[in-house]
Amino acid sequence: MRDSGIPADVMTIDCLKTKKQIIIVLHDGQPEIVSYQFSHKDKIPSTHFETLVASELNSKILFDWIKNYFRVQTH
Repeated sequence: MRDSGIPADVMTIDCLKTKKQIIIVLHDGQPEIVSYQFSHKDKIPSTHFETLVASELNSKILFDWIKNYFRVQTH
């Protein structure tokens, strides 16, 4: 994003099997806020992001996001 002139760092976590992704954005102007979105690799992300206070984001929350969002539905 910095190469595009946006003062932010972005991390995506992708699931190849489900084609889902979690996008996490850290803006320079709001270092205390983490923006995130559950999206799909083959779709353009929405402009709407959820937010979370950075100090509240921990490895358990991140693991739960991955486990629950990337879960493969079996019939």
